[in-house]
Amino acid sequence: MRADAAAHPAGAADEADGVWSGDWVAERLGVELVGDDGLTGLLGLALRRNPKRAHLLVSNVLGKHVPQSPSVVYGYGWELGRRVRELLGEDEARRAVVLGYAETATGLGHCVADGLGLAPYLHSTRRPIAGLDPAGGFEESHSHATSHLLLPEDPALLAGDGPLVLVDDEFSTGNTVLNTVRDLHARYPRRRYVVVALVDMRSPADAGRLAEFAGEIGARVDLVTAASGTVRLPEGVLEKGRELVARYESESAAAGGESSSAGASWPVAPRGGAAYQHSPAPPDKGVAVEADQEVNSSGARGTARTAPTGPHPDENRTSPRVTRIDLHWPHDLPDGGRHGFTPAHRELLEDALPAMARRLAHALPHSARRVHILGFEELMYAPLRLARELERDTGLEVRYSTTTRSPVLAVDDPGYAIRTRLAFPAHDDPADGPGERYAYNVAGAGFDAVVAVVDSAADTPALHAPDGLLARLAAHTPEVLLAVVPSYAPERPRMLPEPLRGPHFSSYAPEEVGWLLQDLSDVTLEAPTEEREEAIQSGGAHYAESLPVEYQPSEQYQELYHAALEDSAARIAQAVGVVTETVLAERSPRPVLVSLARAGTPVGILMRRWAQHRHRLDLPHYAVSIVRGRGIDANALRWLAEHHDPRDVVFVDGWTGKGAITRELAQALEEFEKSDGITGFSPEIAVLADPGSCVRTYGTREDFLIPSACLNSTVSGLISRTVLRADLVGPHDFHGAKFYRELAATDVSVAFLDAVSARFPEVADAAVAQAKELLAADRSPTWEGWAAVERISEEYGIHDVNLVKPGVGETTRVMLRRVPWKVLARAGAGSDLDHVRLLAGQRGVPVEEVEQLPYTCVGLIHPKYTRGATGADGKAVAL
Repeated sequence: MRADAAAHPAGAADEADGVWSGDWVAERLGVELVGDDGLTGLLGLALRRNPKRAHLLVSNVLGKHVPQSPSVVYGYGWELGRRVRELLGEDEARRAVVLGYAETATGLGHCVADGLGLAPYLHSTRRPIAGLDPAGGFEESHSHATSHLLLPEDPALLAGDGPLVLVDDEFSTGNTVLNTVRDLHARYPRRRYVVVALVDMRSPADAGRLAEFAGEIGARVDLVTAASGTVRLPEGVLEKGRELVARYESESAAAGGESSSAGASWPVAPRGGAAYQHSPAPPDKGVAVEADQEVNSSGARGTARTAPTGPHPDENRTSPRVTRIDLHWPHDLPDGGRHGFTPAHRELLEDALPAMARRLAHALPHSARRVHILGFEELMYAPLRLARELERDTGLEVRYSTTTRSPVLAVDDPGYAIRTRLAFPAHDDPADGPGERYAYNVAGAGFDAVVAVVDSAADTPALHAPDGLLARLAAHTPEVLLAVVPSYAPERPRMLPEPLRGPHFSSYAPEEVGWLLQDLSDVTLEAPTEEREEAIQSGGAHYAESLPVEYQPSEQYQELYHAALEDSAARIAQAVGVVTETVLAERSPRPVLVSLARAGTPVGILMRRWAQHRHRLDLPHYAVSIVRGRGIDANALRWLAEHHDPRDVVFVDGWTGKGAITRELAQALEEFEKSDGITGFSPEIAVLADPGSCVRTYGTREDFLIPSACLNSTVSGLISRTVLRADLVGPHDFHGAKFYRELAATDVSVAFLDAVSARFPEVADAAVAQAKELLAADRSPTWEGWAAVERISEEYGIHDVNLVKPGVGETTRVMLRRVPWKVLARAGAGSDLDHVRLLAGQRGVPVEEVEQLPYTCVGLIHPKYTRGATGADGKAVAL
């Protein structure tokens, strides 16, 4: 972990008239700002309503709450980007991706990407797009609105292994960055991250966390900031802050102040814009008043004139007079980085900016000298660039800021960062529902004209309503103009493809299963087991980006498989009956079976056959892909929702290990509901065997050999494990898989199904009786398996639950697909482990008997694997 901080560039907003815009809060709460020279020029202080943090660090150079010269705002971000480029070097800079945080740092991140010069840009968003699958998400723990989505149009934007540059306005606790890296590193591991912020304000207690986390994930993390310091908070500051806010609210309410839609009154005063207008304080210093009350203004500095504070002279008008500006925004140019902004987009914007700024200048009144460009929440970059171009090409005094969701107390005092506040209803149909939005330090700042720049999604009747943003602005400036930037909407396919079916894809009959996958049979995806393991554990690749070479069983191993099938067919048949009867009784009378490919597919077919045999039901059955760390195939869910009632869908898998896929499915469905607005899919999985006690719907909780776990594609319809790789699977594609037609001679897929189905008549009565008993019993998951895995992980010094694979099925997978270290077997385990012992002997893997093991066996993947961790013969060696 390395830190790189430097003094801010010329042009920062320093204290005016010897008054720091944090004095008011510092005096009343005892808050101290300590750090680099010029830190107080970069930051002021305010109070906000937030149960997690009383104070707000208000940046003078971000262009969010405080109107500032757009050249200053842009210059800070661009300079930080140049320093990142110097830090990385040209080669690494060309492979980098810049990620900014919504809503406050969307513009700053864009500017950093400009300074870096070579990198594409993406910012998080709180605006979900129907049909667009999130590439990730995270929580901002201290924020008033915490959920962030990552919605790149091209998933490959985040899938590379080049440096990821994360940009935020302030680096306070590090929680947001850690949440982001934790989520993204699990999905798209990489070796290097760079954190960029205007100010590093971590406390001494938080200062070491980023370095510790970097060590945990095995990646380098650099920090680049314009200044650093810390906030010293006295004991009880949160309670004192609440009391102070409440007192000012009550004073405003007593004076007839307005109330927000949430029922809380937020006092404001139009007496001078912070950093640009400093009026003498009234005798009762700091008493707040409403922006819509008539208050005399002494005017702003420079050429600014006194702004009107009352309603527009046209008293008969129910909405403000607004001049609309057609910017002629380029058709193929995104409005920002919400879905990705490439270097090619940057060139297109640079070419178009001069003409757009000229149109804006032409629309301004001839008498205007002081102009404010007001952006809109996440739309910070486009208005910033327009403002900077206008500032450079005219003699106007241009200032820039944006509206915001953050509710902040406004106090008319030169020592307070938020002098005035305009409140208005949200006007972009936000996903989190209606609510107030705010524009700070605009009222009473002496602007001759205000240009509101919004995207087309926000150009709604609420924007133009009598209580909307434009009307609020019209009460405080002679001229209001509106420029609308087209909201960029990623293209989505009109129709998803139909499911693949046998015999063209898989050796199963076409009515047995429809595969919601794309056929990658002609693509070379296989890699040697040792190479895959090294890449996966080093963070260089995800396991779903390649396939293991298909295991070819020896004659002895095939004999074991057939013997195991003969011994367990009736046992499996009864478990199939139990789980199917349970589903029909409590989930849906006509369920849609959706197997998690590929281990769930044979079980789903057997459940479908049971429903036919016992109830004469012809149930639809599909197979979909789910990938640990990346979720379920959202396009497959969309197809299912178009063709079936999601409430009838029952997800099916073969068995549970520690329950990772159970958790993955629940999280993925939650994200899908947020992104697409489609509800009804249940995260409960129905499985043949649940030795980990992770689900409610199962055929048995015993850990025994299910012969379909003994083989790979040759017992699963000749279909490979599923593949998710950005260069092969686009945003509108199903996940992929291969059909191994060449292995048809050794295929036992249908024979396995027939052997189990043949036992249905003899076990039917027992299965129905057992299902009735289970339906009346408490089947709540205990997650005993997860607890056992965590214990084993620590006891054996592995420290990674993903390398511990419990149960006979998962242990077999370790032996066939991964680099095994050792096998733990329950003392006295019998023939269920014959095939595991045979595989262990072939690969030189020790089998260690353990008393009171909750599973029949547990497979341990080599925890420190490199190709040097195996012997010359390819067999595992001890650590």
